[in-house]
Amino acid sequence: MRPKQLVWAACIATLLCSAVSAQVLPAVPPHHRDGGYQNNHLEFEPKGLPALVRWKLQATRAGLPRPPEQPVPQVNPELAFIHGNARAGQAMLPAVTWIGHATLLVQIGGINVLTDPIFSQRASPLPFMGPQRAQPPGLTLAELPHIDAVVISHNHYDHLDVASLQALQGQRGGPPLVVVPRGNQAWLQGEGLSRVVELDWWQTTAAQGVQIMLTPVQHWSGRGLGDRLKTLWGGYALLAADQRVYFSGDTGYSADFAEVARRLAAPGESAPVFDPALLAIGGYEPRWFMREQHMNPAEAVQAMLDLRAARAIGMHWGTFELTDESLDEPPRALAAARQERGLSEADFGVLAIGQTRRLPLRLAAPQARANQHQGSVR
Repeated sequence: MRPKQLVWAACIATLLCSAVSAQVLPAVPPHHRDGGYQNNHLEFEPKGLPALVRWKLQATRAGLPRPPEQPVPQVNPELAFIHGNARAGQAMLPAVTWIGHATLLVQIGGINVLTDPIFSQRASPLPFMGPQRAQPPGLTLAELPHIDAVVISHNHYDHLDVASLQALQGQRGGPPLVVVPRGNQAWLQGEGLSRVVELDWWQTTAAQGVQIMLTPVQHWSGRGLGDRLKTLWGGYALLAADQRVYFSGDTGYSADFAEVARRLAAPGESAPVFDPALLAIGGYEPRWFMREQHMNPAEAVQAMLDLRAARAIGMHWGTFELTDESLDEPPRALAAARQERGLSEADFGVLAIGQTRRLPLRLAAPQARANQHQGSVR
C-alpha cells in the first residue's frame, strides 16, 4: 500500500472508530457528576456542622418541636381486605394503605408494592440512639401480604432500612424485587438481598407487567459524612393498566414535578396523569434549613397540581420526629394550604396509620406513556 493510501486508510479507520465510539458511549446525563450526582434545578450542598448546630440551638431555645396537640390517628388495618386483594390477581382493586412515614402498601395491577419500608424502632445507624418511632407501624412485617416489589427513594436511614429489607428477603414465597436508584445495588446485594435492580432517572423496570419508573426529585443522599451525593435519589411512577400512582419519596419542591407530568401525559390528553400522588408533607421546619430538601404542605399542593394528579395523599409525617414542626402539624398546614387553593380534603388529604384507601379504576393503560420517556428500559 502506498504512503498516500496508508494515510487515507488511517483517516477512514479513525472516522469509523469515532462513529462506533459515539454509538457505544452515550453522553453523560447532566445530573451525573464525578463520583456522584446532582439535582436538575439546584446545586445542592448538604448543610454543614455549623448550620446544624445553629438549627439545634435555635430549636432548643424555642422549645421545638412542641408536643403534638392531638395523637396521630391510627386504625386497625383491614387485613381481610388487604390479603384477599393481594391474592386476587388481575381482579385486584387498586388500593393504598399507609403503614407510617413514607412506607405505604400500594396494590395495583395484581401486585403488592411497598414504598421505602421501615419497620425498625429507630431511623438511625445505631439501635440505641437517633430518631425513635412515635407510632407503631400500621401493619407489622408478619401482617403484610406477599410483597412483589419494593421501591426505595434514596439511602437516608428513614427511607432505606436494611433490617426491614432483610426481613422481606426471607418472606414466604420468595424475596421481592427491590428497585433502587443508581449506586445502591452492589451494596444491598452485599447485605444479602438477591433481587436488586438499580435505575437512573427516567429508566424503568417491570414487576409482573407493572412498569416502575424512577423519576427525578430534588434531594440528596448519604448515610455518613463521607458518601454524600454518591448515590442517586428519586421518586417513582408506578404504571399499571388499572392505575397510575406517583410516589415522591423525600423531596424539595422543584420543576421536576411538571416535567414528570409532561413526559407521562399522552399528547393532547386532558385526563389526570396520576391518581393518586403520594406526596411528602412533613419534615419542613425550619425553612432556612429544610426548604431545598423537604416540601412544606403548601409546596406539596403545588406539586400535586404540577403532576396533574386527580388527588393526592400526604405521607412522611407523624411517625419520626425529625424536624421542628410538631408531629401532628402537617395535616393542619395542609388543610390551610388546600383551602387557599380551593381544594377539598377529598382532593388532597391524609390517612390514619393503618388505613386503606380504595382507588378508582382507570380506563387507559399507561404502557404507551411508559414508552415515551427518554432512557433505557431495563
